[in-house]
Formats: sequence, structure tokens, C-alpha cells
Amino acid sequence: METFESLVRAEFAPKNVYLNTASNGLLPARTVAALDRAARMRADGVPLGSLYEDVEAVRASFARLAGVPVERIALGGSVAEYGALIAASLPEGAEVLTAEADFASLVNPFHMRGDLKVRAVPLERLAESVRPDTALVAVSSAQSADGRLADLAAVRRAARAHGARTYVDASQSLGWLPLQAAEDDFTAAVAFKWVLGPHGIAFFVAPEDFGGLTPLLAGWIAGEVPWESCYGPVEELARSARRFDISPSLFGFAGLRASLELVERLGVDAIQAHDLALADRFRAGLARLGHTPVRAPGSAIVSVPGLGSRQGELSRAGIAVSDRAGHLRAAFHLYNTDADVDRLLDALSG
Repeated sequence: METFESLVRAEFAPKNVYLNTASNGLLPARTVAALDRAARMRADGVPLGSLYEDVEAVRASFARLAGVPVERIALGGSVAEYGALIAASLPEGAEVLTAEADFASLVNPFHMRGDLKVRAVPLERLAESVRPDTALVAVSSAQSADGRLADLAAVRRAARAHGARTYVDASQSLGWLPLQAAEDDFTAAVAFKWVLGPHGIAFFVAPEDFGGLTPLLAGWIAGEVPWESCYGPVEELARSARRFDISPSLFGFAGLRASLELVERLGVDAIQAHDLALADRFRAGLARLGHTPVRAPGSAIVSVPGLGSRQGELSRAGIAVSDRAGHLRAAFHLYNTDADVDRLLDALSG
């Protein structure tokens, strides 16, 4: 009988205790096989048309995970690309409200404009800090540094009350936390973390009215009929958010299709329950050891102040975690077990 455990066991066999998904997710066996097949096609000189089918399968899979129509989905290479498009759409002097120390790929495009008013406030004060002159609230659903979750419901209410748009970077939650992209104007996320895909692919959700965005990065792939848009200016842009597509990294999409099939098969709700149980086990163990993690209830990411310096020794002991600004960051995902948590706690007790 197929179970969550048997599905995971068939796909993953890490050679260490891997608790660093917040940096990079592990590739499932099916994804490695798909990448190998795609590379072999290129090496053998066979037609690559089926790889473009993978792109559309990925778009449809992400649309299901995001809970939005597939017509709202664009596919590119990085979160920063889409942040730059949003930044370019804002009028001079517009205020962009962000959380202090949020991830650079989210906030930096707005600073690069130079003529926008970018205001950063503590994450817990984000909703109350929206003002009548705020044009956009940009925030990560889960903070990369320490796993704290944004109160997106409160942010959305405040933004709507003041006529502001919302932009959410779901890179650190997509795959373990249900995504409600229909509730926001813009959503972006990378694919190489919690949905276990290769590097070089990002998702973007645009509003049905495109939110005033200009497809400044549009190439042939952004045409309504791409293969008829290869030469000269694109005569007709895609009538969907595909107009914001970046020319696809085909090998990556072949692998990502397989990864998303696994995520959907396991189910985000089941993954969330698994991940949070491990994170809570770690928090309880830390309390027994006299350590207090950053308060981030309901997060699969646990950050422990003062222990970041131990990342090196843990790595040498075969335990992969991160050092983020002096904090030890552990991220728990579907391939982790109670034994992984206990091994980390044992190492920290020494």
C-alpha cells in the first residue's frame, strides 16, 4: 500500500542529515531521472518539442497549488525579475512598504528605482503601518532568515482599506504551506527550495488585469503564438500572464515537472503536518537544552540565536544547517524524520 513514508523513501536517500531546505531542496529521484533524459535528448540531437510540453505542465501544476487560473501564471528565472517589473510600473514617489531585513531579491528592485519611497518596518507591525499613500506592500510569506510568518490576512485587509496592492514572495513557504495567491495582487516564488525543483525557475502570479505591468523582458516566448513571434517585434503578446514569461530553461522544467507531480501526490496539507511536527519536536528539544528559538509558531523553519557559529562543526558531523546572522537555522521538510531532529539535538547538547 502506498503511503506518505513509502513515497518519500522511494525518492530520497540523502547521505547526511539534511536540514537546509530553506537554502536548497533535495532533488527527488524522479527529478534526477527527468533531468538526465532531457540532457540526453540534447546530446542525441533529437527534437526537443516535448520539453516545451513540460513548461505548460509546470504552469498548470503551479496554478493548482496557487489556487488561481492558469492564465494568471508566468514563468521566469528569478523573483527579482518580477519585482523589477512591479517596480517599473509604479509612479515616481510611490511608497512601497516592506518588512525590515526581508530577503534582498524581494526588496532590492524597489530600491534600485531610486525615485520610490521604500519604507521598512518590523514584520509584526506591517499591517498597522499601511498608510493612505502606500501604493504597494511587499513581503515574504515566511522570512528567510528565521522562518517568521507574515500575517497576510491582516496585511491584505489593511492594503485594501487604503487602496494599496500586495506582493508576496512565497519562496520559503511554497510546498509546505497552502498558498492563497488569489488573495494577493502579485505572488512570486522560486522553485529550488520547498517544491524540490532545479535552480533557475521562478513562478509569478499576475492580476487578471495585469496590474499595470509592462512586459519589459518579453521575448519571442511571450507572443500569443510563440513560434510565429521569432523575428522582428512581437506583433501580439500573449493574452494571458504568459506575456511575462522568460525564455524557459528547458532542462529545469523537465525536472520541475517531476518534482511538482510528487508534491501534488503527497499533498501540501500532509507535507505541512509532517514538517511542522518535526519543527515542533525540535523546538521542544531546544527548550530542554535551555535554548530559545526565534518565535515563529506554525513555521517549518526554526532559527536559534547564538548557535550559528556551530554550523561548521555540525557540517563536519554530517548535519546540514545554515548560519544566518549568528542564528542557527534548521528547516524541516518531507524527507526528514524524528531521528534527524534527535541527531541535531544530540549534537547541540555536546
